[in-house]
Amino acid sequence: MLPQVEAFFDSNTSTVSYVVFDRQGGHAALIDTVLDYDAKSGRTSTASADRLIEFVAAHTLKVEWILETHAHADHLSAAAYLKAKLGGKVAIGQQIHQVQRIFKPVFGLEADFAVDGSQFDVLFVAGEVFQIGQLSATVLSVPGHTPADIAYLIADALFVGDTLFMPDVGSARCDFPGGDAALLYDSIQQLLALPDTTRVFVCHDYLPAGRSQVQWQTSIAEQRKANIHLHQGISKAAFIAMREARDKTLDMPQLILPAIQINIRAGGFPEAEADGQRYLKIPLDVL
Repeated sequence: MLPQVEAFFDSNTSTVSYVVFDRQGGHAALIDTVLDYDAKSGRTSTASADRLIEFVAAHTLKVEWILETHAHADHLSAAAYLKAKLGGKVAIGQQIHQVQRIFKPVFGLEADFAVDGSQFDVLFVAGEVFQIGQLSATVLSVPGHTPADIAYLIADALFVGDTLFMPDVGSARCDFPGGDAALLYDSIQQLLALPDTTRVFVCHDYLPAGRSQVQWQTSIAEQRKANIHLHQGISKAAFIAMREARDKTLDMPQLILPAIQINIRAGGFPEAEADGQRYLKIPLDVL
């Protein structure tokens, strides 16, 4: 059985979230969901996540999984909100503990903030297989963008997170703490070894010059032939040199400070302080 895939594009963060399901009235997974956040006011809202809820209801789906490809730096995860509304288990790669250990001191998080990934319901290991109703899914470890990145191969559909973008956009940056361009090259070679016809679904599309329409689906054959950073024939040394030089020119993502604090908590908010208010922190002169 091949998965049915519905994409939801959030123009504010250029993020694509997915509902992957086996059949009408069947079982579903939600991948890389978005909680809306207004940086000027510090207010959250749920319009993006509610679109997924409406689709799930319209197709009478049972949500089994809320899947993260990594702890995103460019948008807040709606995993906790969607779990409360729809059920399902929130899952991420087991190496999330590395990311938590990196960022706990950066943000001066509470002393009892656990850095073992226990905020998530399931921590996947590389090669693990799980079910989405009648669909079989395999976890692929793809570190490099962060230490904890994973991809999900669900039959012929590959959900790559930030590891790969559309061929005319290229690959993920590697300059966040714990990132590694050499690891990213190796991770992407693993993906490019999959069958040509494998459908590839990306998590973001940043419109490059010369293209006016947002896109989020490509194929392994197209990536191998035309990816501007990693098409066939690009050596590891050439990729590392390109990636490290390019990363030096990039600004930090606009929402990295709130996003990381929420996303390493599986989309949860910090506990309220004595005044009943929840707070995020802005570290000075650190990132």
